[in-house]
Amino acid sequence: MKDDHEFRRLYPFQGNTLPVGQETMHYLDEGAGEPILMLHGNPTWSFLYRNLVRDLSAEGFRCVAPDHIGCGFSSKPQVYRYQLGQHIENLEALVETLDLRGITLVLHDWGGAIGMGFATRHADRIKRIVVLNTAAFLSQRIPRRINLCRLPLFGALAIRGLNGFAGPATRMATTRRGGLPREVARGYLRPYGNWHDRVATLRFVQDIPMTPRHPSYAVMAGIEEKLGLFGETPMLICWGGKDFCFDDEFLRRWRMEFPRAQVHRFADAGHYVLEDAYEPILPLVRAFLGENN
Repeated sequence: MKDDHEFRRLYPFQGNTLPVGQETMHYLDEGAGEPILMLHGNPTWSFLYRNLVRDLSAEGFRCVAPDHIGCGFSSKPQVYRYQLGQHIENLEALVETLDLRGITLVLHDWGGAIGMGFATRHADRIKRIVVLNTAAFLSQRIPRRINLCRLPLFGALAIRGLNGFAGPATRMATTRRGGLPREVARGYLRPYGNWHDRVATLRFVQDIPMTPRHPSYAVMAGIEEKLGLFGETPMLICWGGKDFCFDDEFLRRWRMEFPRAQVHRFADAGHYVLEDAYEPILPLVRAFLGENN
């Protein structure tokens, strides 16, 4: 009961659900005004954006934060097309149902590819973009520890059996000494308590397109080719400089693709940049939203 109380204090949202095919997508929809669409990656979920949702929804914005199918409080089918193209289609269904226009995208981890995949198909709906340690282009850079999790059998045992991805992330994805605070770490892990519920955590790792033979390679290549559509779109980049996965080489790529972007690098923040540097990031986001009406 104490854990439930702590969780509800951190994540005090009612939540909503949307049928997507045979599955159910959970999403937050808080506040009213211009929509801010916040897209998480792996192994996180809408909990990543809890503070941003709380603060911006109280300041005249409509904050929408979905859990991708297989993640968070969305359904977790054991047999499913856990691939980039499907996640983009799911996002399309959500945006069309909610009729979101003039969207500010907030992108982290896999949210970058999913969000920019959506954006390249619906550029007329995008007003601004906020980038947080992510990618939306092909790369041969992959940490050895993540690549090991892609191995058959070993990956399933490590990620689904031992929670060897989401669990260690509560320590490795932050620069906080000792890892995330206990109640925050429990919040991140709450939807991923057993083999069944960790299915997407493994599938996202397996969906990293490292070769042209991979089924998501062409989708990612198509996204990369169309990034130029957003050369004039206001962009804010807030980057954790100690991210072991999306390191400064990925930041260099974003700078190269979007030389007009506002860039803020937080030298002492890790992959979970919103955990390590939320206090300085929030005013930057507020100013960015206000300056680009």
